[in-house]
Amino acid sequence: MRQRRLRNLRKIQGTEKTAEEIARELKQAVGPSADYREQSLKIHGLICAKCGREFEYKDRHLLTVHHKDGNHRNNPPDGSNWENLCIYCHEDEHSRGMLGDYLSRKNK
Repeated sequence: MRQRRLRNLRKIQGTEKTAEEIARELKQAVGPSADYREQSLKIHGLICAKCGREFEYKDRHLLTVHHKDGNHRNNPPDGSNWENLCIYCHEDEHSRGMLGDYLSRKNK
């Protein structure tokens, strides 16, 4: 039933495309950089750039790719905007900014 509804989506206002067509185009637009995670693991190895922990191939799901400039669309083929971080260091990296923002507002 849900699939039937998706197929019968009306055209989105101001465009000649359905939501399904737009979603498909967006997925295709991502293109070759979509596998930047695998590229980063090959370039930088199975090691966390922050804590230095080394990972076995079977545990590589614990490594994430951090975009140094924060722009997830900036995926140069040489990997210069990436660093592999374990899930704990990646969480720490992103929470530091939030903590700093919170503390600076609290002190005002």
